[in-house]
Amino acid sequence: MILTITLNPCIDKSSRADILKPESKLRCTEVVNEPGGGGINVSKALKKLDTPSVALFPAGGHNGNMLCSLLKEEGVLFHAVDTKTETRENWVVLESSTNNQYRFTFPGRAVHEETIKTLVDQIRSFTPSFVVASGSLPPGLPDYFYGLIVKNAAAVGAKCIVDTSGPALQALKGKHAFLIKPNIGELCKMLNVEWLDKNEVPEAARQAVRDGYATVIVISMGATGAWLVTEEEQYFVASPPVEKKSTVGAGDSMVAGITYSLQKGKTLEEALQFGVACGSAATMNEGTKLFDKADADHLYQLILEQQT
Repeated sequence: MILTITLNPCIDKSSRADILKPESKLRCTEVVNEPGGGGINVSKALKKLDTPSVALFPAGGHNGNMLCSLLKEEGVLFHAVDTKTETRENWVVLESSTNNQYRFTFPGRAVHEETIKTLVDQIRSFTPSFVVASGSLPPGLPDYFYGLIVKNAAAVGAKCIVDTSGPALQALKGKHAFLIKPNIGELCKMLNVEWLDKNEVPEAARQAVRDGYATVIVISMGATGAWLVTEEEQYFVASPPVEKKSTVGAGDSMVAGITYSLQKGKTLEEALQFGVACGSAATMNEGTKLFDKADADHLYQLILEQQT
């Protein structure tokens, strides 16, 4: 089974306004509340692919109760650890007149480290084949914490996929995750270089493999596509052309597509192809909605055709 871990979950609130103007009362559409946070989004995406998972996360307060209720409504299996601390919320506002999207991401409140350690220790009780740890760390948690998740996953023979950024990503050096998914800017920071050309990415990622970040590194290149690099293999998949409406959840959708494919025994190249299809499909929907399976399947076929 697949276990997803979200250390800093949230309620994603989205709305629309005709135009965003300072010092003005902005008339918005009704708010849409959705359960969010990296790992939770991956679990939601996996459900769209008819693949069960369990979402493991801390939750507390009114927002924490809402988060659990929303996941129940969506039929996503989960295990929440009560933190007694209010779960955060994020806002996404679409300016209808320009189709510009404004994303307001809040840090949330500090969660006791011992509570999160209890959560991470519970990985062993699920005996997963894949552990997907995704998203930011809550305030006050040390940067090395994702390394503990990698260690606990390895203890039960699970392959650990980590999708994070900033210092938490840097702290994965030498921790030997199974797979990580930095973008090209994050890869530059990992290697302490200012800039990389597209054609320089494979060798740069291979250096990160040698530095012990992960066995497999998927580098998101935005609208261009993505690289997948190991010590011996490298593949590039171009994103199919789509009408972009929102980028929220695209990265989580890509991770879900990759994990789904690997769980089904697909090759790394096939996993990257389907991951790019899922990520691209997510950009076709407004707000915080993820992809539609029919769109992902269609784009996957387009990707296969353009690579033959």
